[in-house]
Amino acid sequence: MLDEALAGLPARPLLIQVADDSMCPPVAGAIDYEDCLAGQGDVLAASGHSPDDLYILYTGGTTGTPKGTLWRQADIFDAALGGDELPGATLSQLADAAAARPALNFVPNAPFMHGAAHWLGLRTLLSGGCVCVNAVVDRLEPADVWTTIQAHKAYVTLLIGEAFARPLLDELQAGSYDVSSLRAIAVGGAFTSPATKQRLLELIPQAIVIDLAGASETGSALRQISGPGSPPLATFTPGPTVAVLDADRTAALSPGHAGIGWLAKSGRIPLGYLGDQAKTARTFPFIGGTRWSVPGDRARLLADGQVELLGRDAQTINSLGEKIFAEEVEQALVAHPAVRDALVVGRPSERWGEEVVAIIELMPETNPADTEILAALARQLARYKLPKAIIRIPEIQRSAAGKADYAWASQLATKPAAASN
Repeated sequence: MLDEALAGLPARPLLIQVADDSMCPPVAGAIDYEDCLAGQGDVLAASGHSPDDLYILYTGGTTGTPKGTLWRQADIFDAALGGDELPGATLSQLADAAAARPALNFVPNAPFMHGAAHWLGLRTLLSGGCVCVNAVVDRLEPADVWTTIQAHKAYVTLLIGEAFARPLLDELQAGSYDVSSLRAIAVGGAFTSPATKQRLLELIPQAIVIDLAGASETGSALRQISGPGSPPLATFTPGPTVAVLDADRTAALSPGHAGIGWLAKSGRIPLGYLGDQAKTARTFPFIGGTRWSVPGDRARLLADGQVELLGRDAQTINSLGEKIFAEEVEQALVAHPAVRDALVVGRPSERWGEEVVAIIELMPETNPADTEILAALARQLARYKLPKAIIRIPEIQRSAAGKADYAWASQLATKPAAASN
């Protein structure tokens, strides 16, 4: 497949291949990674690179076709790789700062195609730390994660939402691992419930939990830090250039505004999407003379300045004119002790226009009735948000990075055999 893709390029790029156990023959013209390292000196040669050189990150495609997000390297460095900690620093000043820091080990867990994983990986390297890659890289293997953290005395690790956190915590509780080196656990890329974050703090009491929210189009945008004496919250602290725009995307809202708006970021943001001017114009509009990135997340700006993140607009279900955010219902579902994972989608309905469908994966040896699940949900959600159907499956389908596959979930929900209440 790679050979076919390369054949369509106007010029063949430099290829560096890392040997693995796949037994695949080398790509024609590729240079061995170890040979590259062996031929390098200790001094970095002048490269002629510019802050305007492009970095491209593809979106996850959970709400549509993946899109290539175009960033200036100077912008992504500030937006996601730690450049904002030393604004305006020269390369030599950045190198001196990295040398002065203790070398901290980071275990990513998620594949590097995922922005959260490679952003934290690059941030670690640029800070003089070490990225320690898991032995098992094609799936989540909880025992391998904790073994890797233990072996390399990792200081930081990354968990992608409930789909990663729950099985990892189950393994940590059941096994015998020394994770005393961990001081920070980053969670991001997908929803992680306050209950799960509290469980992380209880099992790894010396660590803080850093809940990160952002997008390929914004870089880091929101964060919330939990630790001893600061219980996990379901809200976030916005970055200095982050705002919530009004429903019409005409102005930034003031704290405490009652309405639901759009999460947005200005300043260091991408140039746009690769080869798609129309989507670029929609996602990166000028409002009041300021260029914003508005990737599609709905949010509320609370009176204390905190942001309540509601979910992607593309996953909003419109039922008799009421907007229902899929992630809000998912959060309520995974709060049930018998529900291990859940996805929520809308499907066409003659009565409701769209109706809420829950797809759930249960904990082993549990089988609660639908009425029991709905009764628990009714204590957290308005009645119109409750699922009209609950579909039980052995395992929720997610990407290797823990991202939800809503296209698969929608297909499953609309099959004729799908259950209805």
